[in-house]
Amino acid sequence: MSATTRAATLPRTLFLLDPQKLLFSLSSFIAAALTLGIAFEASLPRPWWALLTVYVTTQPMAGAFRPKILYRLGGILTGATLSIVLVPNFQHAPELLVLCMAAVTGVCIYLAVLDRTPRAFLFQMAAFSTAVISFPYLDDPADVFTTTISRVEEMTVAIVCVTMVHGVLQPWSVTPVIHARARAFLADAARWTRDALGQRHTRLEYEHRRKLAADIAELGMMAIHMPFDQRRAHAGRRMVLALQKQLSTILPLASAAANRLDMLSALAPLAPEVGQLVDDVRHWLSQPGQAPCATGSGLAARCRHLAARTAARPSWSELLLASLCTRVAEFIDAQVEGIRLVDRLGDGDAWRDEARAAGEREKYFPLARDHGLAALAGVATATAIILYCAVWILLAWPAGSATAAFAALITCSFAAQDDPAPVLGRYLGATLITFPLAAFYLFAVLPRVDGYAMLVVTLAPALLAIGYVQATPALSARALPMFSCLIVALGFLARFQADFATFINVGLAQMGGIIATIAVAKLFRSVNVRWTARRMLRENWAEISQLALPSRPFRPVHWTGKAVDRLGQVAARMAVAEGDDALHAADGLADLRIGRNVIAIRRAMAGLPEATQSTLREVLEGISALFHARSRKGEPLPATRALLAHIDAAIDTLASEPNHPALLALVGMRCNLYPGAPPPRMTGHA
Repeated sequence: MSATTRAATLPRTLFLLDPQKLLFSLSSFIAAALTLGIAFEASLPRPWWALLTVYVTTQPMAGAFRPKILYRLGGILTGATLSIVLVPNFQHAPELLVLCMAAVTGVCIYLAVLDRTPRAFLFQMAAFSTAVISFPYLDDPADVFTTTISRVEEMTVAIVCVTMVHGVLQPWSVTPVIHARARAFLADAARWTRDALGQRHTRLEYEHRRKLAADIAELGMMAIHMPFDQRRAHAGRRMVLALQKQLSTILPLASAAANRLDMLSALAPLAPEVGQLVDDVRHWLSQPGQAPCATGSGLAARCRHLAARTAARPSWSELLLASLCTRVAEFIDAQVEGIRLVDRLGDGDAWRDEARAAGEREKYFPLARDHGLAALAGVATATAIILYCAVWILLAWPAGSATAAFAALITCSFAAQDDPAPVLGRYLGATLITFPLAAFYLFAVLPRVDGYAMLVVTLAPALLAIGYVQATPALSARALPMFSCLIVALGFLARFQADFATFINVGLAQMGGIIATIAVAKLFRSVNVRWTARRMLRENWAEISQLALPSRPFRPVHWTGKAVDRLGQVAARMAVAEGDDALHAADGLADLRIGRNVIAIRRAMAGLPEATQSTLREVLEGISALFHARSRKGEPLPATRALLAHIDAAIDTLASEPNHPALLALVGMRCNLYPGAPPPRMTGHA
């Protein structure tokens, strides 16, 4: 390539760089430079610890990093307090001290995995700050108080600098991300429903449901960040939760409509009027932007008119048609309302009253929490720490404390993942790649550096480049080990020291910690993906069993939120679990639809005659027994013939009230539980 060509290519390459990522990397570098200057000026003993804290705590979105910083600061203080309490009191019993530290760390990880909100960073930071602060001083605990205070000062300086710099430079807000994610969800839901109504329902359902359910759950996590957004966000937390609740209804409604269309088409060819309606709905879903809102109301009215007209003749095919038209109308209304809410997301004045009214009904979008999974993560972390310390003590390795500290930090960082071994492998690779760069800086560059200003200028290329990697979602997991390797290897002490033996020893400590963590992860955690998915399915079945009991109170929005959240978690794990077994046979969307049908029946029971209520109670009790059996066995057991008889009897009883919501719920329940059963006999209303 000629010099002229290279000169022309360089500006184009620079132009391709993302300005927001560059802004993030620049703001992080300024915070790091400021932190390093304060640490040198205040003579803090380990400036590298403060510098590393800058890049551990910073996040690309203002609304994401600010609550994490607050919680991490609280976690640091908690970890420091635990270190001061544990180390001096158990200094003469190192085995007991290791057990206590492992137990404390395990409990903190249990709470972090269970929480699943930004508050989890408080427990996570408390876990590994306790280990990192305590391990290097187990042999000489006399100075633990002074050392702990120094660690807290270093990390506090870093946190304050990050907050100030990012506050001034204003990295991008979380609000546009929420806006884009909600629009993408609506577009994906429209495309999926359009294809599903085009007779490709089953394959597409499994192809897209993981992304749709995960997007809904992620909106809730973003909504938690809204109060911390450093820009004056128009979309407050309550309005995002209202949007999330609206979007959570789209998935089961679209799935139900496609299911009814499949069953109706299997009975006989669609009537011309129905076929035209389906084609019009599919065409409506293909329209971009605001166009669906203009014609959506009229299309939904056509669906309801056809449902009311056909439901007056209660044959099974007509009930299926009524169910199809009703669910399509509800889906259209939900889609239009979702588009409207997304478009008004940035209009604070229009949203204020509406968001307040919606938000006061539900203060949060519920998350599905698994105590068993959290306990397993805590036990695995505690066991890993005990093994690290046992190897360190048995080998009498001088750098063993550093290895244990690195291993504890990495273990705590990835404790929430089912199988952290692949991520840890990339962590190891990123560390190996960075070692030559660290050696080049330590032995070739830094000996020629004189003064703080020259040090900052010298570090700029490496830190800015890795900071840009950190701002790239696909590569961000590799940034932290790169920062850790570079910063820890260089040391950044007040007096420069370039000792090759120390460099190798520190490098081996880091590598040993990562390798030990990978070994423990493969030993304890790599078999848990399928196990975790099964646990979540069983928990979901157990909750449906409780939901169907007429004697128990129920919270419809709460259950729907947890079911959608769990659906996203299960589907994500099923995507990486191998094999075609009972795990893949479980249909999360069918369970979600059944749960919503149960809710509709329970809501409608109060206004019905006692005899009809008794029939519906038999149905609900049968549903409860079925899902209780599924939860106990851990398999999607087939529904019994007795339950089918109860459902058919209830359908026959309610056929005299064709527009009753309980009747449509029963039809949907029968379609989901008995898709291959012959049509019911409508004996009393032929």
